[in-house]
Amino acid sequence: MRISRVKFAAELARSDLSSKKLAEKTGLSRVTISSIKQGKGCSAKTAQLIADGLGVSLSDILEEV
Repeated sequence: MRISRVKFAAELARSDLSSKKLAEKTGLSRVTISSIKQGKGCSAKTAQLIADGLGVSLSDILEEV
């Protein structure tokens, strides 16, 4: 599963969260958050944790295929 880099960055800014704060909020590591910000894929569970941490639906941040 791949999260859109642009959508992720926009939602992160909109939520006024840093990568560190999002990592703390979701229980994911900063390395994982950083990797996803760079466009790497992740599991469905990780993607859902990020969406929940940002307060958006999963479909709002997924990369369109």
